[in-house]
Amino acid sequence: MSSGLRVLAVDDVPAALDDLCRLLREAAEVGDVTGAGDPLSALRMIQNERFDAVFLDIAMPGLDGLELASLLSKLAEPPVVVFVTAYDEHAIAAFGVGAVDYLLKPVRPERLADALARVTRIAPTEESVPMQPDAMAALPVESGGRTRYVHRDEVRFAEAHGDYVRLHTPSGVHLVRMPISRLEEYWENAGFARAHRGFLVALEAVRELRSDSVGGLLAHTDLGDVPVSRRHARELRERLLHAARRGDLSRPEQRL
Repeated sequence: MSSGLRVLAVDDVPAALDDLCRLLREAAEVGDVTGAGDPLSALRMIQNERFDAVFLDIAMPGLDGLELASLLSKLAEPPVVVFVTAYDEHAIAAFGVGAVDYLLKPVRPERLADALARVTRIAPTEESVPMQPDAMAALPVESGGRTRYVHRDEVRFAEAHGDYVRLHTPSGVHLVRMPISRLEEYWENAGFARAHRGFLVALEAVRELRSDSVGGLLAHTDLGDVPVSRRHARELRERLLHAARRGDLSRPEQRL
């Protein structure tokens, strides 16, 4: 049995599929590569075999890549998803369904290496130890026709806004299409805690907990106060105390 990642590549264009499979087979991290020429064939393969990762085109007839990724996310042990596409306008939607990376065609070997490094941190192989995914360490934000990335360590708190979240950072407030519950799944183990139904706060950004004028609780950060609901107050206090004991809470001047 081959060591390394077991990868499924999916693309409805034969030449593109052949190129992607060749690049994957040349990568040291990859042990086995299977190609699928359409999403339904890929779905049948995934139901019958175990794959560590799926490298997936988006624009395909019938069932597109985003729809297939959404189906895969519901599996008990879903493969890691990396999108490979000629179009950059789907980036936010791609990350919203849990993809760990988004590669633009033609795929450059160095970008493929970056994506495989992300996959390797998440998907265990015969020679690796399973690790918790560091997904969404940076979020794509579209503005003025451009996509920039907001890094997680820039964010002081996140605020739910319908189907979006507002990321409050020193450089401004950035809007990302993603439910706050999904963002919590990704960031809970990276120093973020739910303070309120509509707010996540970075533990190291909290300067103090204070009462508001009506007896409610607020988590004070350098970018403003975050409301803390009664439901989440105890857990937030405990996590702040634990972080303080470990020395994870930064001094105010470090956050300026």
